[in-house]
Amino acid sequence: MNLANLDLNLLVPLDALLQQRSVTRAAEQLMLSQPALSASLARLRRHFDDPLLVRVGNAYQLTPLAEQLAERTRVLLADVDRVFSAEPDFDPGTTTREFTMLTSDYSCTVLAPRIVALLEAEAPRARLRLAANTPRVVETAERSLLSTDLMVMPHGFLSDLPHQDLHRDEWVCVVASENTEVGEELTLEQARTMPWVACYHGPTAATPAARQMRMLGLEQRITVVTENFVTVPGLVAGSGRVGLLQQRLVDALPPGAGVRAVPCPVEVGPLIEAMWWHPSYTADPEHSFFRDLVLRAAQDTAGA
Repeated sequence: MNLANLDLNLLVPLDALLQQRSVTRAAEQLMLSQPALSASLARLRRHFDDPLLVRVGNAYQLTPLAEQLAERTRVLLADVDRVFSAEPDFDPGTTTREFTMLTSDYSCTVLAPRIVALLEAEAPRARLRLAANTPRVVETAERSLLSTDLMVMPHGFLSDLPHQDLHRDEWVCVVASENTEVGEELTLEQARTMPWVACYHGPTAATPAARQMRMLGLEQRITVVTENFVTVPGLVAGSGRVGLLQQRLVDALPPGAGVRAVPCPVEVGPLIEAMWWHPSYTADPEHSFFRDLVLRAAQDTAGA
């Protein structure tokens, strides 16, 4: 297909329409009139020979083709933005670039505050966007990293992508402070019979420590599943449940959180947190600056 014959200006309304699933909301987002967006939608429908948006009841839904286009269009526009925001001589002091990072709430708690502090000091006009690294995002990591700078993840999930280790941590179990059945250690029998609060539990999702436990024959009786580590203490406090957390996150809990840490009943190994990125950004000077900043932030927090 000859690109010269395509109106690439339609990419922006296409993205807005697929994300908003509404001509009205897409027009508001782009600050255009509804007739203008309707005209763009008509042109897009002719090009793809597909309605893209179909009315179901009082709402619009994406067609199967539109579902495929939604993520591709968003990634493409993010890449276009990178191309046209590139600077011949990158100056952190004047850049207005938005740096993006996919991460868990664990890393947001222990690492993000220092990243923000360094970014404010060295690139005061830049912006940091933090997004959740959900299981679906991790499963499509290489594609996800086309539209974001870094994914902060422990080893064991990604491979064949450039990465840099950031810091180490240890896994511990947490039980309610007033739990008298558990002493200074959690026994294997208790670990098998007590109800668990699990993070990222699913057919293809689990923490490295939980996977290691299963490999060692310890099957947890999971009664609560959450995708936020910081919610685990509240779900354990005042109950007979047990959870699995990183030591640094436990150390950051406020007094009176209602939980106490005990060693894991089996050896699960350390948590090695790393930052991962798409290979196409390795030589990018702006990306190199951000990677170095994140590494320094991790070194600072590790030594704190």
